[in-house]
Amino acid sequence: MGGPALAWFKSSYSSGNEPDSCVEVAVAARVVHVRDSKSIGGPQLVVAGDVWGGFVAGL
Repeated sequence: MGGPALAWFKSSYSSGNEPDSCVEVAVAARVVHVRDSKSIGGPQLVVAGDVWGGFVAGL
């Protein structure tokens, strides 16, 4: 993808029986990257920051 490396993190609530079974996010300029923690080299979803903010607020 080029550019600086992304700083991935997952929710502090992701500490159940399968701690590797969660979604990780990385915040970049104006977008949020989302990936499956079990497939870090797999596909990523990239959404606009305001869209992600609305999604999280709706949870």
